[in-house]
Amino acid sequence: MSKLSTSICFIFIFFTLLFSHCTQNPTNNKTAITETAKTDFGEFESQEKWGQHLVTIAGCNDCHTPKIITPNGLELDSSLLLSGHPAAMAYPDANREEIETKGLSVTHVLTSWIGPWGVSYAANLTSDPTGIGYWKEENFITAMREGKFNGVATARTLLPPMPWQMYKNMTDDELKAIFAFLLTTKPIQNVVPQPLPPVLVKQ
Repeated sequence: MSKLSTSICFIFIFFTLLFSHCTQNPTNNKTAITETAKTDFGEFESQEKWGQHLVTIAGCNDCHTPKIITPNGLELDSSLLLSGHPAAMAYPDANREEIETKGLSVTHVLTSWIGPWGVSYAANLTSDPTGIGYWKEENFITAMREGKFNGVATARTLLPPMPWQMYKNMTDDELKAIFAFLLTTKPIQNVVPQPLPPVLVKQ
């Protein structure tokens, strides 16, 4: 083979490899971007979907969604998802002094509790203004990280059974995803009652 033929052969191979690399690169880049996006959202297609998943597995509905009694037991009231303790429902007629010193009582919808701290009610977490509709992301993070009512640093501490001491260990991305999802929930107008302090216990 002549030097000219050898040179032409090398040039042909070079451009073949270059063309092959250029045609495959966009696909590889697209795949890499897609995989990165999924990783950013916990393998879910969007931040909101990831947040919905986290809300589900973290048991937020256990306290913040009223329940209905069915033949299969208590089930979530799908019409009131994450709307908190119903404003019109009073706490059970119970001996608070005895309960606060000896045990714990909860309403049948599992949204209000009596304990040594007094009476507490599950908050409205929907996107309605009576819920978190006016909150900013930083308010939500403050509430979850520092256990502060309405996400205000100078406000009172969140009452039991809200397990913010556990949830504060979530990553920033997880908390942001949860907040993003909550802002997409159906707005339900429900002004949750203010908590009641414990009764005076006789000595």
